[in-house]
Amino acid sequence: MASHPAGGPDHLSDPGPASGEAGGPDRGARPAAETWTAGSWRRLPAAQQPAWPDEESLKRAGSTLATLPPLVIASETRQLTASLAAVARGEAFLLQAGDCAESFREFGADQIRDKLKVMLQMAVTLTYAAGVPVVKVGRIAGQFAKPRTSAFDRMGDIELEAFRGHMVNDEAFDPQARRPDPTRLVSAYHQAAATLNLLRAFTKGGFADLSHVHGWNQQFVASSAEGRRYERIASEIDRALRFMAACGIDLQAEEGLHQTDFWTSHEALILHYEEALTRQDSLTGDWVDTSGHLLWVGERTRQLGGAHVEFLSGVINPVAVKLGPSATPDEVGELCNRLDPDRTPGRLTLITRMGAGNVSGTLPGLIESAREGGHPVVWACDPMHGNTFTSEGGHKTRRFGDIVAELREWFGIHRSMGSWPGGVHVELTGDDVTECLGGAEEIGEADLSQRYTTTCDPRLNARQSLDLAFDVAELLRS
Repeated sequence: MASHPAGGPDHLSDPGPASGEAGGPDRGARPAAETWTAGSWRRLPAAQQPAWPDEESLKRAGSTLATLPPLVIASETRQLTASLAAVARGEAFLLQAGDCAESFREFGADQIRDKLKVMLQMAVTLTYAAGVPVVKVGRIAGQFAKPRTSAFDRMGDIELEAFRGHMVNDEAFDPQARRPDPTRLVSAYHQAAATLNLLRAFTKGGFADLSHVHGWNQQFVASSAEGRRYERIASEIDRALRFMAACGIDLQAEEGLHQTDFWTSHEALILHYEEALTRQDSLTGDWVDTSGHLLWVGERTRQLGGAHVEFLSGVINPVAVKLGPSATPDEVGELCNRLDPDRTPGRLTLITRMGAGNVSGTLPGLIESAREGGHPVVWACDPMHGNTFTSEGGHKTRRFGDIVAELREWFGIHRSMGSWPGGVHVELTGDDVTECLGGAEEIGEADLSQRYTTTCDPRLNARQSLDLAFDVAELLRS
């Protein structure tokens, strides 16, 4: 992440979204006479959009967002693409992690710091144990909306609009709370800006210095088996740094030891928000979605003739697609052609979310499809979403063992096909929650209600996250 503050200077001459609309594609191919604009998506079916009750309020929110400074800038997105190109070549590993859905209420410096701590610990574990640099991408500063299986939630005889994340409405089961409110789009922007500024300060201002590896160990992690294992790595890093200094190496001059790049990402779900924050680079004419560095389209919104794929096809940000067990080689080939027509390394990440036991039947064909098309994609595994179920007590949860099982199956397929298993995509928090079953601390179903605070899907806590990092490091090393 660049060190300038959110909204810093860049070659961005147009402060607002593109005007005009283009017609929709047929089977993912745009007619040659048509050009992309930030509003092209409006002519196409747009899945998972709220039923905004006040069109004028929505227009005002979009106009306000269009006048606000960019959250990220074009040069940052190009830097991330270059880093992901190294992943595509098998020279680095992607760690994409963070909250299921960011909350307006659970927001503060401590929460941001603790999420960052966990990711830094995981990255150090992976780098030290597996010997590869780690590209760190947070599900943060924009992950305020979630797709839903049903447009409505029911409690008894009452049916209300589904909770779609704090960018749209509130989780309280109340008619007014569930009413989609466009002013929340602007609130999401301001929280994202504050989050980005603090992340930049942490990652460029000394907090990410490798000499502080011991300080990243939170109290409840330091008292665990995973924490003690991490402390051993931290001590070895300390010894290595002292050895280099004793050999006369000027450690202060080594920038990479004292700061790190940290990028943001979110699902580009609410398209009015994304359009309003799309700007044009005045030097190149490229369009960049300034709401985040990396954007992805989800399993429910990756239709080739749909609005989300159309929107992402025109921005220069690195983009990703979630692929569930229903994905076919033909679909993947067409998505690659649509989102990565120039076959640019680092442009496209394919994130599979199959569920334990479902990988071997589907993934090989997808890998071969991208390979035959000449697309240098990054392959990442989301072992969370395909392993979600509802416990007997009514909590959505995931078993840690299922998460690891999917990763092992996924790594094995890539190894057998000579493909680089490029990254993991997980939902986690720095809080000591009890939302996922198992792990070294053996959370059981009776424990879920103790500290279950997510607004949507269950997340790994810090101990489980670090435990997972050691498992992934072993898979990489082997």
